[in-house]
Amino acid sequence: MKAAPALLLALASVVPNVPNALFSAETNRPHFDLVRQLNEAFVQVAESVSPAVVVLTVTEKAPVFAEPTNLPGTNRLAPHPRFHHFEDEPLEGKGSGIIIRKDGYILTNGHVVEDAEKIQVRLLDGRTFTATVRGVDTQSDVAVIKIEADGDLPVARLGDSSKVRVGEFAIAIGAPFSLDYTVTYGHISAKSRGNVVPFFLGGQMMDQDFLQTDANIHPGNSGGPLVNIEGEVVGVNNMIQGMRTGIGFAIPINLAKDIAERLITHGKFVRSWLGIEIRALSDDPEVRERVKTIKSGVIVQSILPHGPAANSNLRASDIITAVDGKPVSTAQQLRNEIRGKLPGQPVTLDVFRSSKAMIIKVNPGEYTPTPAAFAPEVRPATTN
Repeated sequence: MKAAPALLLALASVVPNVPNALFSAETNRPHFDLVRQLNEAFVQVAESVSPAVVVLTVTEKAPVFAEPTNLPGTNRLAPHPRFHHFEDEPLEGKGSGIIIRKDGYILTNGHVVEDAEKIQVRLLDGRTFTATVRGVDTQSDVAVIKIEADGDLPVARLGDSSKVRVGEFAIAIGAPFSLDYTVTYGHISAKSRGNVVPFFLGGQMMDQDFLQTDANIHPGNSGGPLVNIEGEVVGVNNMIQGMRTGIGFAIPINLAKDIAERLITHGKFVRSWLGIEIRALSDDPEVRERVKTIKSGVIVQSILPHGPAANSNLRASDIITAVDGKPVSTAQQLRNEIRGKLPGQPVTLDVFRSSKAMIIKVNPGEYTPTPAAFAPEVRPATTN
């Protein structure tokens, strides 16, 4: 034990010399230049993106004895806690948003604004506006709001989330805990995270294809951008797993952009579905062992009795390998392909059944998030 003080003294005598060795020695100058370039890259991202980020102050009338909407283990970065409040007591909290069009359209999260009575928007330059809700899609948690401003507004550059790679830098900008325009950074920890929110707002959340990040995001970041080192928005911050865990989730910008465009044009997003419970073949070793000729696909675990597929030739235990010629290997990929189809417009499914390949036509229907849309038994599979 007596060696510990001596060790501490030795460290104390060495540490002060580290900066001189790092920053003064010519042999280390290239390393310092790299650090300085990286430092400047982060600064430029913060300076270029922040003008297109807005802080939302949301006021809503609390429901009587409202229960929390957060699920165990997750925090949807709500702008306020939804616990027991009395009727007529207003709730106020912060969220974030991203200006996506110079004429005042702002992308944010649905759970931030869907119950709002008033939304105040503040820009980095201090200007404030009152926003109106253009549309909310609960099944992706994407929303668009609109402000009226004189002149063009700064607009965020939207990237391509399909090109995001695990390990890349990820930078979050928002208003966590009312600390406006806070910038944090981390990495993209994973892609295509599904089943993060099994059930949401009374029905299953259909679109779950989250980017996972360890960038620090907290309540108030919700609706704000997750940005790459190029200053491009690749995700919309959405929720965290617990608190201070380093596990956060963002909606991929490709999905958010697609839904936002429909909300701007039509005020709502019409989502198609097949009414089947599905699971990736890769997630079912038993079936994969039996069907060795198929390397990837999506297993039909059941067909909901009142769903669109109930009127087709599709059967439980079928394996769907493609939708209109596009291969699918995960439940989310199948949902992505079906989501954008017009209700009633036939789709062609490549199906493998009892060692035989076949083609099946199905007419998707319009999805409505009601409890009646689901089978009474909760299954580990996901629904489409």
